[in-house]
Amino acid sequence: MTLPRTSGFSFRVLARDGNARRGLLVTPHGEVETPAFMPVGTQGSVKTLTPSEVASTGARMILGNTYHLWLRPGADLVDTQGGLHRFTRWPHSMLTDSGGFQAFSLGSGRKPGQRPLVKVTEDGFAFRSHIDGSLRHLSPEEAVRLQGLLGADIQMQLDLCPPGASSRQAVQDAVDVTTRWARRALATPRPEGQALFGIVQGGCFDDLRRAHADELAGLDPGFDGLALGGFSVGEPIEAMHQSVCAIGPYLDPERPRYLMGVGTPRDLLESVDAGLDLFDCVLPTRNARNGQALTRFGRVVIKQARYRTDPMPIDPECSCLTCREGYGRAYLRHLFMAGEILVLKLLSLHNLHFYGELMAGARDAISRGDYGRFKRSMNSGFSASPP
Repeated sequence: MTLPRTSGFSFRVLARDGNARRGLLVTPHGEVETPAFMPVGTQGSVKTLTPSEVASTGARMILGNTYHLWLRPGADLVDTQGGLHRFTRWPHSMLTDSGGFQAFSLGSGRKPGQRPLVKVTEDGFAFRSHIDGSLRHLSPEEAVRLQGLLGADIQMQLDLCPPGASSRQAVQDAVDVTTRWARRALATPRPEGQALFGIVQGGCFDDLRRAHADELAGLDPGFDGLALGGFSVGEPIEAMHQSVCAIGPYLDPERPRYLMGVGTPRDLLESVDAGLDLFDCVLPTRNARNGQALTRFGRVVIKQARYRTDPMPIDPECSCLTCREGYGRAYLRHLFMAGEILVLKLLSLHNLHFYGELMAGARDAISRGDYGRFKRSMNSGFSASPP
């Protein structure tokens, strides 16, 4: 196994408690304490929030979506503006996905009789833009080139993600394609100081996952980190947890481990216990826009009539701006029912702060050697009824 040496990028484990581990990831734009949750900035923006507001929740790395930024405003334009950091005014670390999942998922939404919107070949994805219908081609090399123009600290290889109900043979085929694309991505020049992560596929077939993890870890030149892709794509939740717990500790311990697109609070706690370091998901901000606040005692659905006259903050013990400044549930419900956009900001701030505190609590518990108790306590609280 040959470990890469990307300039300005490093990772080390600071503490362990069983499989759970606390670490420090360093990129050219700063340090990220792990385990860490990355808010999703699909179009170069975490919806409803400014970069400083996102940072106030404890986030030190966010995710940008290559597919959407390629189609609009264009990776070349972002490059002329100084890259995503300068363009978006986010001063901390950033990761971009390859765009492959979005390109592939276009094909699943077509109507009967409609021609496929995406075609998968050995050379990548050919698809039509959902914005203007223009024909695009995303190859492993093009994914590296586009992410180089966007300028994030970490880019992801192009991979093929099979649906959760796929047969073993279909999953094996996706693994094989992803490996070939991994070699091509590693052979493609990218900007100095930009790390590249490989993506382990294999569905819920643990033996396929292990074999693929070994294969990607052994490539030379090597990946800077390894990610688990292809989860939360339709498989049963318990099957996903079982597979993540089986493969997480098996990933190369010298590199950061990233679980892609999975992110309920329970998911995060189980995955940290399996040795995963990085997470992203649209759930906290999407749920906020649907009027749901995530808390240590479960979800508060703010539009419920029970909150019409309730003056309490979402969580009186929460230190986020929304709770700290005393915005009451009755007021938040009023804003949501009236369609006022302020409530989307206030709930998004709260939810991302909650995720930041959850990860901070996990890091502290790992350092104390007390992660098991911490996980049980948090999971017990999620099962309670909101006061």
